[in-house]
Amino acid sequence: MDSRFYNTPTLQAYASLWSKYRPVIIQLMMNADNGTQEYKLFGHEFKALNPKEKTYSFQVQGFQGKALNGSKASPIAQDLLSVLNLSKKAMELMETSRFEFSLDKQFILRVSKVETPAQ
Repeated sequence: MDSRFYNTPTLQAYASLWSKYRPVIIQLMMNADNGTQEYKLFGHEFKALNPKEKTYSFQVQGFQGKALNGSKASPIAQDLLSVLNLSKKAMELMETSRFEFSLDKQFILRVSKVETPAQ
């Protein structure tokens, strides 16, 4: 087996779940011009993938395919961005706009556009 797989920080345990919701998340991103968008996810789906996880909540900003708080991003958030990077439409949206993705303890996913500072 290829040794690089042993050193992977996340095995993308949540990628299949985010793939399932990818069309919804992209729609939330497109609608984020109108303010923060919300979508209720099912906690049992996350718990089934990793029952030992203590907290599933996260907050991450994505821009140009990368997490702006990359090293602090949880595996759940990293997997979300990885799945979005597989979508041409999501990549187009993140190329010019910064998005904030957050998941709270009630498994409500929030997607909002963040003002980018003038360069």
